[in-house]
Amino acid sequence: MSRIRAFVNRKFVIAALIVAASGAIYVASLPKADAIASPGVCTYYSSKTYKTAVGARGTGCCGSIINWGVTSAYVKCETLYCTDQICPN
Repeated sequence: MSRIRAFVNRKFVIAALIVAASGAIYVASLPKADAIASPGVCTYYSSKTYKTAVGARGTGCCGSIINWGVTSAYVKCETLYCTDQICPN
């Protein structure tokens, strides 16, 4: 009888270790907080003086898409911090 208990106990320990390892792998694979898409916009400019905007791409506070103009090598990106924003469903 003790052999059966030892065998069952080993199986239980191995199963628990597999579940724990799987959970750790899952948590490690979750995206980091800064990698999660947040509202932000990149503005594209015509030259290195960054005076004339020629386009923009990004996402607004309520998930609206910002997409106008053209892209260029001269770009400035910023994160939008949406406070006290009421978004329609």
